[in-house]
Amino acid sequence: MEPIRETMKRVVNAPSFSERYNEMKKEVLEHPGVVKFLKENDEEIDETTVDKGLGKLYEYIDQSHDCNKCPDLGGCINHLKGFEPNLVLERGNIGISYTKCRLKTAYDNKRHASSLIHSMYMPKEVMAARIENFELDDRRLPAFRAVDDFLEKASGPDSLPEKGLYLYGKFGTGKSYLLSAVANELAEINVKTVLVFVPEFMREMKQAIGDHTLQEKIEYVKKADVLMLDDIGAEAMSSWTRDEVLGTILHYRMAEKLPTFMSSNFSYSELAHHLTYSQRGEKEDLKAARIMERIEALTVPVKLEGENRRK
Repeated sequence: MEPIRETMKRVVNAPSFSERYNEMKKEVLEHPGVVKFLKENDEEIDETTVDKGLGKLYEYIDQSHDCNKCPDLGGCINHLKGFEPNLVLERGNIGISYTKCRLKTAYDNKRHASSLIHSMYMPKEVMAARIENFELDDRRLPAFRAVDDFLEKASGPDSLPEKGLYLYGKFGTGKSYLLSAVANELAEINVKTVLVFVPEFMREMKQAIGDHTLQEKIEYVKKADVLMLDDIGAEAMSSWTRDEVLGTILHYRMAEKLPTFMSSNFSYSELAHHLTYSQRGEKEDLKAARIMERIEALTVPVKLEGENRRK
């Protein structure tokens, strides 16, 4: 039997092998990334180093760079999905390190942004809202400008305008959509937002008394970096939910100067009337006025007009 060393020598010296090897070496050495790397390290790399590192160099050129061979993150062809190769010198030898690619970076940023938005009972389609997809016309422009002004002044969790917006108008004009779009914009600058669909939230608060989670839930909502109360006024408000739940949340946020957004079908005056009468029909002007004082201290009223886009 032929010794293995002799077999390898015969294979390596075969014309077909040498031809393929030289073609591969030529392809590797003509690759722009390899050319750049060798030029940057020409004082430390000689031909012997290149020959020893040819396998690593081929591994490098065979992969995607700047996602140029990948349709998306799921279709990444690289050895480490979502990471692209970089040539490095390791103790005089050519090696490869991997760094996160732009598709992976964008994916991770999006996931991080999503984690900063906590939705309580908001529809999923609304949560996907984006400012750039908000349809503009003359009637919707004032609300858009007010939102844009708030976002211009917001630069991070520790730098937010004290007052949010009170978006009001007829049913289906896009108030909830705009709130969610603002939340997504704020997530891009690391600001946590809690969006609450008020009618469902108030129903849950009544149930929370029985399972002893009432205080915990109120604490979570009232301390949010940015709080958005969607569809306030659509709920059947009892004296207890108005004073002990809504009043407690608004009082805390007013005292701490935390930005609060609200949406409603009612104007300030119409909401005041709604809050004046409890479910039992009792008229409580003073308590309603106290809630409205806090709402007016926390928000700037902006009317959102337009057609019902849910039809």
